[in-house]
Formats: sequence, structure tokens, C-alpha cells
Amino acid sequence: MKKIVIFASGSGSNAQRIAEEFAQIPDIQIDRIYCNKSDAFVLERAKKLSIPAFVFNRDDFYTNGKVLEQLLSDTPDLIVLAGFLWLIPENIIKKYEGRIINIHPALLPKYGGKGMYGINVHNAVIANK
Repeated sequence: MKKIVIFASGSGSNAQRIAEEFAQIPDIQIDRIYCNKSDAFVLERAKKLSIPAFVFNRDDFYTNGKVLEQLLSDTPDLIVLAGFLWLIPENIIKKYEGRIINIHPALLPKYGGKGMYGINVHNAVIANK
């Protein structure tokens, strides 16, 4: 069984679509949704899809190691960043090197940073030709 975890910060439409697609494949499981916002709608989507969620704050992610600890417990084969708006810390990148994919729709860092999510990314790319 291949296990995938999804990191999301907002509404979670991409996370939901990924989970629905992989639900059709018996040897792949969406193991958990990781979210840095306790009021993000992705948590409602996760609940409806019966996917456990892990909500964390900045300290958990960057300082005290709680996110890495949870990842080590979940043992994912792949981490998918689906609308996740924070930079991934070096300790997670090193531990999961080659197993993290970001579905951001444009080149980073040029089309990343504050405000670069949703339609804003697409508008910036089109404006820049």
C-alpha cells in the first residue's frame, strides 16, 4: 500500500479531487490531510471523505518538530502540496527528498509568495506573457 499525505491551507478543492481520484486505486491511500489553519474548509472536506486531519501551527512546523514527528508516524510514500502556502522547512525536505510534489500552477519562486494563490497566480502569469 502506497500512502500519500496532502498539505493544504485553504478550501481544499484540489485535495478533495486528489483524494477522490486515488480512492479508485486500491493500492494507494490518502492517509492524512495536514493543515496549518484550523478554520480551513479543507478540514470539512477531509471529514466528509473520512480522511484524518492533522492541524498544526507555525511552531509545530518550524520549531518544535511536531509536524515532522507526525510525518514519521504516518510514514508517507509521497507528500503532495495542494494549495499549501508555507515554505517547507529543511528538515522535512531532507527527510522526504524526492517524495514531495507541489501542484502550484506556475514557476516558483517567481509566481509564489504573498497573494500568489488561486486565480491570482494565473492572472500574474498571463499578465507577464
